[in-house]
Amino acid sequence: MPLTSKGFPLFLTFDLDAETMWTARDPAYANRPILMSQGAYGWKVGTGRILDLLDRYGIKSTFFVPGLVIDQREALIEEILRRGHELAHHSYSHAWILSLTPEQEREEMERGWQSIKRVSGRAPRGWRSPAAEISPITMPMLVEYGFDYSSNFFDDDSPYLHTVEGRETRLVELPFRWVLDDAPFFQYSIVLPGRTMQAPSALLEAWKSEFDVLHAEDRMMMVGMHPQIIGQPSRLKVLEAFIQYALGHSGVWIGRCDEMVEDMRPGLERARAEARR
Repeated sequence: MPLTSKGFPLFLTFDLDAETMWTARDPAYANRPILMSQGAYGWKVGTGRILDLLDRYGIKSTFFVPGLVIDQREALIEEILRRGHELAHHSYSHAWILSLTPEQEREEMERGWQSIKRVSGRAPRGWRSPAAEISPITMPMLVEYGFDYSSNFFDDDSPYLHTVEGRETRLVELPFRWVLDDAPFFQYSIVLPGRTMQAPSALLEAWKSEFDVLHAEDRMMMVGMHPQIIGQPSRLKVLEAFIQYALGHSGVWIGRCDEMVEDMRPGLERARAEARR
């Protein structure tokens, strides 16, 4: 049975971390203008290129944005919303959760939630962790805040419903893996781990191969990108090539996370009920 009514779900998502990719690791980096300019590229240049590319193909997507970036770049966030994209929760300051106390983590959640509510007029439906980590209080807090979906775990190629503290929930997981993220291919900074700069063709080869298998198996594909990385000219060109490749296949739905989750949840709930029998 297909996961959605519109075919194979392909998620093209963007984490607009901007300068927080650096300042969350060390606030003193804010005093290093060249480091900060690498993050600023995301909001000054990269996001605009991405929005124009998505418009050319009639694609609506999801942007995971820290609340701090929302507060600092409200005009850009309003433009993202004006073009019909979803704004999802990505913490407030992009702080690494494992370095926070429970009180600090809750503050990150609340402040980011409020930033999204203020600029969009609605509560965020989805949440993605900064730095791909969670704490013991994270998942219960997602349930408490009424999130519809999480996109954090690496344990499957298909969506599933979370069980949190022994209770079945409506929280849908949209799993991804590092091979479906642009950072392992292109993230290069003298102060961040994992410095690498591969040819754009390496990313295209990997993502096309992943797509072929996942599409054939009727699963899903969650791609995570960063405007300061994928928004650079050669990388954007390869993203367009991947979009063209995916759309060359029948029954592919590229859309917003919230809309696709709403479409697939009834099937996931039916499958869970059948598994209990």
